[in-house]
Amino acid sequence: MLFLRALFQKLNYMSRSSTIQRNFVPILLIKPFKSLLRFVKYSTLSAPSCNSVLNYHIKNGKLDEARAIFDKIITPDVYLCTRMLSGYLENRRFDEALELFDEIPVKDIVTWNLMMKGCFDCGEVEMGLTLFDAMPERNVISWTTSMSGLLKVGLVEEAERLFLGMPVRDVAAWNAIIYGYFANGRVDDAMKLFNMMPSRNVISWTSMISGLDQHGRTDEALLMFAKMVGFGIVPSSSTFSSVITACANMLDLYLGVQVHGYILKLGCLFDAYVSASLVTFYANCKKMDDSLKVFNEKLHMNVAVWTSLLTGYGMNSMYEEALNVVVSMYRNGVLPNQSSFTSALNCCSEMEDVDQGKEMHGAAVKLGLNTDAFVGNSLAVLYSKCGNLKDGIVIFKEISDKNIVSWNTIIVGCAQHGCGKWALTFFGQMVRARVCPDDITFTGLLSACSHSGMLQKGRYFFDYLRQHKTMEVKLEHYACMLDVLCRCGELEEAENLIRNMPMRPNLSMWLSLLNGCRKDCNLDLAERVAKDVFSLDPDCSSAYVLLSNMYAYAGRWEDVARTRVQMKKRRTIKQPGCSWVTQKGVRHIFVSGDKSHPLSSKIYQKLEWLGEKLKEYGYVPDRRLALHDVEDEQKESILSYHSERLAICFALIDSEERSAITVMKNLRVCEDCHSAIKVIAIIANREIILRDSTRFHHFRDGLCSCRDCW
Repeated sequence: MLFLRALFQKLNYMSRSSTIQRNFVPILLIKPFKSLLRFVKYSTLSAPSCNSVLNYHIKNGKLDEARAIFDKIITPDVYLCTRMLSGYLENRRFDEALELFDEIPVKDIVTWNLMMKGCFDCGEVEMGLTLFDAMPERNVISWTTSMSGLLKVGLVEEAERLFLGMPVRDVAAWNAIIYGYFANGRVDDAMKLFNMMPSRNVISWTSMISGLDQHGRTDEALLMFAKMVGFGIVPSSSTFSSVITACANMLDLYLGVQVHGYILKLGCLFDAYVSASLVTFYANCKKMDDSLKVFNEKLHMNVAVWTSLLTGYGMNSMYEEALNVVVSMYRNGVLPNQSSFTSALNCCSEMEDVDQGKEMHGAAVKLGLNTDAFVGNSLAVLYSKCGNLKDGIVIFKEISDKNIVSWNTIIVGCAQHGCGKWALTFFGQMVRARVCPDDITFTGLLSACSHSGMLQKGRYFFDYLRQHKTMEVKLEHYACMLDVLCRCGELEEAENLIRNMPMRPNLSMWLSLLNGCRKDCNLDLAERVAKDVFSLDPDCSSAYVLLSNMYAYAGRWEDVARTRVQMKKRRTIKQPGCSWVTQKGVRHIFVSGDKSHPLSSKIYQKLEWLGEKLKEYGYVPDRRLALHDVEDEQKESILSYHSERLAICFALIDSEERSAITVMKNLRVCEDCHSAIKVIAIIANREIILRDSTRFHHFRDGLCSCRDCW
């Protein structure tokens, strides 16, 4: 080392001295000596030193810095090469990993196995199989890795051939193919192979319990656990987590409590995933107090446990408590993940609270999760459900890796808002993106055709479904097609469809046809359909109300009285109509003629002012829709006090000028209120969004997005 330094100094001195000396010692000769010194410097580092520096950079994701150090080592050993290779593969830098693998002069079996696994993990199946074939020697890990890679992409038959061709099979290989069978829906094959296993470990039993439960065979999963305990095998934390999940799915409180006791006995309670499973189990069984007790037994820093509590509150309709969990997570330094935000946003959707949803959206943006498919889907549902379809579309477009749920969410959202052409546009984009539509997609498309009055498109999609052998036509599709025909006035075709279906129509389908009779006041068909409704449910209040309203609209007051007498005899109670507005996180509910609201006097003053303005704009109430045999003046009063009008008046008082008003209603909006709200939108210079029991109506400039087809 000292000799080399002295030589370098001498050469450097000679290069700076005279022209004659520089002729004898070209400056280019200095660079090789510098490289030589660098090599000597790093080659004198001990292997542990190089390893620790590499590990530090790789662990912190600084792969370029790690590679710079790696390149300075002239002859790195196999371990260092494998570690650098592992860093590339862990960070999905596959091309660089493959390049490094080709450069490694001597590869041991660990290096080959690592690179092969990386190929399968990155979806490079052919490359992985090529490496497997090229391996100079293979061990059981090589065979298992290749087999697992094939199972991961659904190549079950090829994986089976590898399994049968293995010279030696250890328990890990058996476990891998059983897991793969379950992942590919081959439950019976997994059961058969499990029974053939020469020896089993706790992972084998846990795979069976989890796999059976995930495929709806929960009772068999719990029997498998009983056998496992009977054989004297001590369950692991993963086993307990799977068993508790099975108990939650079965809603078997008694067995779950017994397993909980067993967990306490073995000291596995404080495992994060066991705690999360127990929290979910008690929440599923509607025991939120017990769920909270399990959660409070230890201060958990694992996000899965917090998310289980959050989701549990949501499942039990305790939405405020669920959102408070998110606040507590931040206070305790636990950052929410995709599942946390999905559950929280679902709670906001159920509450129809777009303001809190926006806060969650902001938090997701800060954590970089807003483009995640699960979070993005929940955001799109939230905005669409709360009347803001445009924001829902913006969110949808931001999702980085759209899945089938993403496309279905936006198509169904467009359908609910009556934007049929948008739904068809997104469907076209979905097809071009090579995402295969499923039954939910076609339900959304048929619903879009229904709400937009697109009869021919609806027929096309329905015929395509019936002719497509790989797609099953379900009851929901028939219900949507029936709705298309009813809304487009094709009542005869609708009756033929419902009476000639291959499956038995349900109550809601008959009610849909009965409601379709209302538009043309087709009482003959309505009375026939009502008999079918009452054969399924003699106490169906909706059928009585629809029939009574049609009689009233036609002025057949004796039939109205007779229908109401029948309702009283059967003690059938009409569902009261109500509307609500959510302002600053508070829901304000109104019923027809309601005067209980604190701002009631101001609301009725605004209502009277609107009444005068409506007359100035030429609005004439349709007294036939009052549905009561009273004087015309009383009929007008009844119509003007409908719950949606009260809700709109409240929103006009309690919201900023020119801001959009969103009103929700539990029943279908009546034709008279629909006509009145068109004019109110002009008077107030506002967009009024009304969601009734069937769809969204966007009132703007005297028009409605439904084009009077609802």
